[in-house]
Amino acid sequence: MTEQVFKLVNESVRMKCMVMARNLPVDGSMEIAIRKVKKLRSGQQNALLWGARLKEISEQAWICGKQFSADVWHEHMKREFLPEGTEPDIDRLVTKGYQKWAWLPNGERDCIGSTTKLTTLGMTRYMEMCEAYAATELGVRFSAGRE
Repeated sequence: MTEQVFKLVNESVRMKCMVMARNLPVDGSMEIAIRKVKKLRSGQQNALLWGARLKEISEQAWICGKQFSADVWHEHMKREFLPEGTEPDIDRLVTKGYQKWAWLPNGERDCIGSTTKLTTLGMTRYMEMCEAYAATELGVRFSAGRE
């Protein structure tokens, strides 16, 4: 049997889970896990990242006399500040299946991590690190507060 995950959203799903559990073998070959759903990053966080923070960085930051687009800064920030996967509380920061790096055939590593796999806590920490770097290392002044 392959792993199955159910999100308890109504009585019908609850009943299906109970029927499945009742029909499982009681021989130590199966387990049942119950946990709170991890909240994914919010739309508000994503809007703040793209609509304000990356825009402000792209407009204010200069490296060796050059400015870079929000897309370039996004890629740079992901490589620098997405969770590596070794953090002690990684299960609170990312969703199942998260991976930051993949190895290419030539031995180089490629950042395949995505902010879409961050929880709300993970996205908050990620944005705090991006903002701290941009403010202290690049001199970016951000607009007031977090929406």
